[in-house]
Amino acid sequence: MLSLRRYDLLQSRLERFTRALPGVTSGDPRAIHRARVACRRLRELMPVLELEADKIRTVNRRLKKLTRLLGGVREIDVLTQLLAELQGARLAPLRALRRVGDEVRKAREEAMSGFSHKSITEAFHRANRKLERIAADLEKLEDRGSRGRGWRWAIDARVARRASALKATITEAGSMYVPERLHQVRIALKKLRYGVELSAEAGGLRESADIRLLKRGQDILGRLRDRQVLIDRVRRVQASLVPPDMSAWRELDALLLSLEHSCRRIHARYLQNQGRLLALCDRLGARGSASAARRAV
Repeated sequence: MLSLRRYDLLQSRLERFTRALPGVTSGDPRAIHRARVACRRLRELMPVLELEADKIRTVNRRLKKLTRLLGGVREIDVLTQLLAELQGARLAPLRALRRVGDEVRKAREEAMSGFSHKSITEAFHRANRKLERIAADLEKLEDRGSRGRGWRWAIDARVARRASALKATITEAGSMYVPERLHQVRIALKKLRYGVELSAEAGGLRESADIRLLKRGQDILGRLRDRQVLIDRVRRVQASLVPPDMSAWRELDALLLSLEHSCRRIHARYLQNQGRLLALCDRLGARGSASAARRAV
């Protein structure tokens, strides 16, 4: 496959971003997830476009704000899906799951009530207008033959830095089950994945084994994080029982125990992948060093 221009990369991401809007304004969970991913992929691309820094900073601020606006609702949607899975698998007391589910539904209603359709639509359109102007400027530049390799080297350098950061985060987390450290690993892993995906797409390559490994790692740690967030939610529900209800308390305790056991099993799966992730970090770091050496020649 032929490598792509910066304009092609931006345009494909912009189209996915625009398509997500109707579903977001109607509160569709899948559209909200797609919109957040589209925002992140656009933010990944912006710094390497070699355009005016002020323009890039402005649009990245708008995209970051959108990501944050959508984040609260997305987290609740993930909890709703997880509760449905637990209920279907009968892995915890049904009454406890329903009690927590009621609280999660109320939280989504509150989140959506503060999630003004007008404000989110305006935020989308403002970001979209900025992105369309950037795309038009970029197309003119590339039509005039401005197609240097600097932006590709910038992608390589970013991937190398993120591989180094992920390796350091994995090493710091070690093999102990420490939720906050594992959350940091997940964040570093996700950032590296977006960088590697951009590098592959810029080179006209299909999904690679490296991307699949990163996706698998992100999925494992994502499921672990979802359960940790649900554990916090269950504890809040448990603490809010008024008047005290020992039967409900014990059922919620059983749910917590089930979630904790699930977290330990998922953590064990992460540890099975840890060595492969560290090897990938070393390989990507070496690739970035080789790219820098070629640029210096």
